[in-house]
Amino acid sequence: MDDHIRFENGVLLLLDQRKLPLIEESFVCRTVQEVIFALQTMVVRGAPAIGVCAAYGCCLALEEAQRAGANWMFELESLLDLLAQARPTAVNLTWAVQTMRAKGAGVTEPDKLATLWLDQAQAMHQNDIAMNKIMGRLGSELLQDGDTVMTHCNAGALATAGYGTALGVIRGAVDMGKNISVIANETRPFLQGARLTAYELQQDGIAVTVACDNACALLMQRGMVDKVVVGADRIVANGDVANKIGTSGVAILAKHYGIPFYVAAPSSTFDLTIGHGSLIPIEERTPLEVTHVGATQITPLDVPVFNFAFDVTDHALIDALITERGVLYPPYSHSIAEMIGQEL
Repeated sequence: MDDHIRFENGVLLLLDQRKLPLIEESFVCRTVQEVIFALQTMVVRGAPAIGVCAAYGCCLALEEAQRAGANWMFELESLLDLLAQARPTAVNLTWAVQTMRAKGAGVTEPDKLATLWLDQAQAMHQNDIAMNKIMGRLGSELLQDGDTVMTHCNAGALATAGYGTALGVIRGAVDMGKNISVIANETRPFLQGARLTAYELQQDGIAVTVACDNACALLMQRGMVDKVVVGADRIVANGDVANKIGTSGVAILAKHYGIPFYVAAPSSTFDLTIGHGSLIPIEERTPLEVTHVGATQITPLDVPVFNFAFDVTDHALIDALITERGVLYPPYSHSIAEMIGQEL
């Protein structure tokens, strides 16, 4: 699955993940505001996918900015600022915008900049797929034939440009001939595991069972989970990981039951400007995701809601960080600085 993000004839086409798995429909982005809407409403989600979409969003921003005439460069900067602020936790968003800005530094001809940026966005798109396949091959060595792997949220092809991070590790093991089955936590409230992870794995013919989030402890207690592999939205200098809400709880349970807990993410997801996870901004989303299932309200009227989109998993709970540059082990402050920091 690698056609869920497409840039054709100056238009960004996104497989609308809000409607999966029952409806496969494209969402069309012609403007920066439409890209921002797509990011904020979860038409597309997952840190690497957000980064790729942001890169194409920069191309759309340039097209829009040129309508401002002589002030096009000022207008472009304003649009890029808006795009970079669309979602606060996934560091790939700001990384992508910064990368595009750096690529265009000093270029004052819009036509030349348009060519440079489209080439850069397409390169980022293809590089993400290639990195995920490398990550999958490296991470697959941590999985044994016959393993049952638990995942949380969706860190598959849909969360990236293709192949996936956590699901890429599973795909890599399957590609090596290993028999792997998956338990996909449903991942309330947006149900990325139930809707998206199960959808991807079923299409690939990989055995998958959806589990209620609250069943994690029981499944581990009964010996039904051999490994846990998740993705990440931001990894900071000491190895703390921001990922979908509920990830930290799964990691705590895995540590208690002696189950290896792995995080798979590309180097672009590392943010070495932050020392520890308590400083990561945590996005809060609309209460409607909790108070409603579809159009049906399930809570009493006017009851307050906590709807944090992410939590932070302490580095001490993580057995390894799987990247396209290699598998990192504790102490993470050293291994991250050595393998990631030298090239960021």
